[in-house]
Amino acid sequence: MSYIVFDKVNKYFGSNHVLKDISLEIEEKELITLLGPSGCGKSTLLRCLAGLEATNSGKIYIDGKDVTDLQARKRNVGMVFQQYSLFPNMNVYQNVAFGLKIAKVNKKEIDEKVLNMLDIVGMAEKKYAYPNQLSGGQQQRVALARALVTSPKVLLLDEPLSAIDALLRRNLRLEIRRIQREAGITTIFVTHDQDEAMVMSDRIFLLNGGNVEQAGSPIEMYSRPKTRFAATFIGHYNIYKAEDFFAATGYSCESSVVAIRPEVVNIDRTISDAENACVIRGKVENSIAHGNIIRYTVSNDKIKIDVDILFELSHLFHEGEEVYLTLKTDDILGLD
Repeated sequence: MSYIVFDKVNKYFGSNHVLKDISLEIEEKELITLLGPSGCGKSTLLRCLAGLEATNSGKIYIDGKDVTDLQARKRNVGMVFQQYSLFPNMNVYQNVAFGLKIAKVNKKEIDEKVLNMLDIVGMAEKKYAYPNQLSGGQQQRVALARALVTSPKVLLLDEPLSAIDALLRRNLRLEIRRIQREAGITTIFVTHDQDEAMVMSDRIFLLNGGNVEQAGSPIEMYSRPKTRFAATFIGHYNIYKAEDFFAATGYSCESSVVAIRPEVVNIDRTISDAENACVIRGKVENSIAHGNIIRYTVSNDKIKIDVDILFELSHLFHEGEEVYLTLKTDDILGLD
């Protein structure tokens, strides 16, 4: 049996069927992400695992033990929420030590564990500071230390970076990944941000309307989406009805929907010689810079297609310019 198992879990809020026969397994020491739009059930699934919400049916197991009906305080699960809820009248050391004191751990052991954990999260120098003296990122690290110091079997992170500015978020998600690996703790991270999921996860579970739409490694999820929803939510895909794509390229696909990643399309002013490829003639409609990537939207009389290339001043295309797009047939994905 895997370390965490959800077996046909259902959850209703009134007549709203929030989780629909959810079955998934998580291995020990994995960091997995529950990804999806608001209302898809990801936070509810997390709360069911923590014991903060009761399930209507199905079973939940942690380390081989059925915890479905076990009280939250007996599940040995650590959790960090969007709001870190640090005690304002306690300094950093006292906040982190709080759970150990409740568990009646002796003072010497508390001191060793707290100082070690503060060192891991890079907050040892701030141990006497109070929450109002800390930045959002520092508060997040203290909340993480408080959750980890009691050595829980599982760490649950419910969108802990959503209230932090973009630059700090990019740094903190790498820090969380480092800390998780160093602690060797099984972790479930909830987010609606695909970039966070791609950077942090061993595996991603994409939820949609209370169901698991698709699961896999970040590379699998990005390169081989199985459904239109998965292609729309992870990455930026060009998506067409198969008949529209056939009208533009002559390429026939057994699936009803075709998806193409913008970075696999070659753009040039002349036709490129390539075997097993489609060639599309069109005009540049617009361009948008995304850091070191520039995205061109090229249109012909049948379809529009986005193309991503590295930003090079010597190789720019201009609005209204006629271009040729070359696409290998192996890079054309058929979706369910």
